[in-house]
Amino acid sequence: QPEQALNTWQQAAATYAQIGNRDGVTQSQINQAQALENLGLYPRACKTLLKTLGIENQDCKISKEQLQTLKDKPASRFKALALRSLGDILQLVGDLKQSEEILRQSLEVAQNVRSPSDISAALFSLGNTLRSQRNTNTDQTRNITEDVLKFYQQAADVSTSPNTKVKAQINQLSLLVETKRFSEAQTLWPQVQSQLAQLPPARTAVYARINLAESLMKLSATLPNQERDNRDAVNQAAQQLAEAVQQAKRLGDQRATAYALGNLGRVYEQTGQLSNAQDLTNQALLVAQTINSPDIAYRWQWQLGRLLKAQGERKKAITAYTSAISTLKDLRSDLVSINPDIQFSFRESVEPVYRELVGLLLQPQDTESNPDDLAQARDVIESLQQAELVNFFRQDCLTAFPIQIDQVDQKAAVIYPIVLKDRLEVVLSLPKARSLRHYTTALPQAEVEEVFTQLRDIVARSSVDPNRSIGAKPPERPGSDAPSSSSSSSYLPLSQKVYNWLIRPAEQEIAASQAKTLVFVLDGPLLNLPMAVLHDGEQFLVEKYAIAYTPGLQLLDPKPLARGKISGLKAGLTQARQGFDPLPFVGEELEKIQLQIPGELLLNQDFTRAAIQKEIDSVSFPVVHLATHGQFSSNEEETFILTWDSRLNVNQLNNLLRTRAQSNRRAIELLVLSACQTAAGDKRAALGLAGVAVRAGARSTLATLWFVSDAATAEVMTRFYRELADTTITKAEALRRAQVALLKDSRYQDPWLWAPYVLVGNWL
Repeated sequence: QPEQALNTWQQAAATYAQIGNRDGVTQSQINQAQALENLGLYPRACKTLLKTLGIENQDCKISKEQLQTLKDKPASRFKALALRSLGDILQLVGDLKQSEEILRQSLEVAQNVRSPSDISAALFSLGNTLRSQRNTNTDQTRNITEDVLKFYQQAADVSTSPNTKVKAQINQLSLLVETKRFSEAQTLWPQVQSQLAQLPPARTAVYARINLAESLMKLSATLPNQERDNRDAVNQAAQQLAEAVQQAKRLGDQRATAYALGNLGRVYEQTGQLSNAQDLTNQALLVAQTINSPDIAYRWQWQLGRLLKAQGERKKAITAYTSAISTLKDLRSDLVSINPDIQFSFRESVEPVYRELVGLLLQPQDTESNPDDLAQARDVIESLQQAELVNFFRQDCLTAFPIQIDQVDQKAAVIYPIVLKDRLEVVLSLPKARSLRHYTTALPQAEVEEVFTQLRDIVARSSVDPNRSIGAKPPERPGSDAPSSSSSSSYLPLSQKVYNWLIRPAEQEIAASQAKTLVFVLDGPLLNLPMAVLHDGEQFLVEKYAIAYTPGLQLLDPKPLARGKISGLKAGLTQARQGFDPLPFVGEELEKIQLQIPGELLLNQDFTRAAIQKEIDSVSFPVVHLATHGQFSSNEEETFILTWDSRLNVNQLNNLLRTRAQSNRRAIELLVLSACQTAAGDKRAALGLAGVAVRAGARSTLATLWFVSDAATAEVMTRFYRELADTTITKAEALRRAQVALLKDSRYQDPWLWAPYVLVGNWL
């Protein structure tokens, strides 16, 4: 067990230290780190490894100087092993770039000392890190896939360790299945089985069998019309899991027993043997709960919910799903600490629990929707948003507390759309209404996401040519009569379609409620589209309502913006830096804002990380306005803003802005990022915007979803601050007025110029 192993290696290190055996101390410290890793205690594991390598570091962030120090240390097997363990931990906590750097160092050292086992292990770890990069880098998926498969193949080819060879082949198989390369998967599968049969009973063999069974079940579910192959895959999966159960029990490994039993239950579930599946699932759940392993327990609570639903036991299924969600909430920060021996993906293993429970709660009934079910569905949607952000940050950094919307704003309606496999659901909270409203559109998930993506791409298309003159006729597509920009003929049908899905069913009720602001808690696939561009056939949504976004009301700080004499810190770049284009109108934008909101102004070479830190530390500015290039991405490391001398990722920006909050000075009321964009091809890129909004410590964040002409941005921002001087209106209303002024101006009427501005967080 990992706890016993940790104690053993700590005692061993102390003993080796007493007798002056430095190699023994080093090996024991590396083993301690691996035990800490198995316990999910990644920061401690990281610090232990860095100490072994002669570096004192508290936060596992390694500087360029420290990387060079590591590189300069003499090559040895200990160094190769320590670097590889460090790279593995960095991969698990999501620091993928640094993980790759460290692992490439480990590979180089292993090659220098000519250690085949260390070379193979480093190649295997590199494959895992690049696979994680593949999952977050949608633009380069195909290229990265080939690199990952190559690393796994090389690891298997050079390995002198049967364990490493089997693990590499199993990961190779799972990726082939994931990418639908079925013929290659079917060729590899018997080789893996042959290798597995030669492994002695041990923890590695048990988890290898579980992972092989997982791939075989996926293969059986996706093989195109090959009944015999499907049956063979299912039978082999069942055999591997039955053997894994027996081996785990003989080893006395209850965690592995719980995993194997539950997965065997999953095989029975997939083959329709629901009674046997339920029995095995209950056994697995009991073991997981007995050993207090919530990361396993939630899986089998979820599986039990699916089984009960399939048997028509709706209420019992809801209870099981609710237990799974409750367990996940308790896990929170440990979501990233799930057993690294088990293939884990947030999209596959966490997100569906929430969506399936919402689907159950909103399942069409013979009678009207139960108000309690609607309230629970809303809470589950909010919990999913929080889980998304925890996964984004790879740590639990969110403080949630329930808020009644009427206590915040009696003129705001809150709209919760959520995409399910077979339908789009919307839960609506109206001002002063005693109960929630709910409506459904029967549509496949793929169609919903495709329409949202098409509309966003059409409206934002002009942003790929930011040098196009304002007010100029959009260029024509070569070989097409249709304009390539957001001409009304191309975007209006889609805009109206989305309006009909989200707003039309409750249009009259929203109007009758006298709501002034629509607050959207948007589901992940819908985040990249600004709701302002929705059209009812006569006018845009932003012409009727102020619009705001929040990852959830439970994350909202409900205090309104303190008005009166507002001061602000303004900073920006007009010159080209680090490969980004110049923003010539930023100077004009900041000068105009300076007239309305006095305070420090940092331009170009004065806009450095150190200068920003100094100003934030010394003066309590309620507004921080950064007119600079930036990018929002579903990958934390690829979410950044540009300063003169660096790129600040979301964690660095958080550390920079939160120093004031930690010194008990006035919080930042409004953070404005006026020249940012979402990462191209990243369907969940706006998750990065939500991450910045939550993590930066500002009550509200105003940003752009795509790159806009900086001349138009200067116009919007100047108008926004002018409207903000009116103490009778909210920030959301100030933004609405600025956007409407632009869309009514013939120079700026194209939606790519006025639509992408979004207010996230507190809209008051």
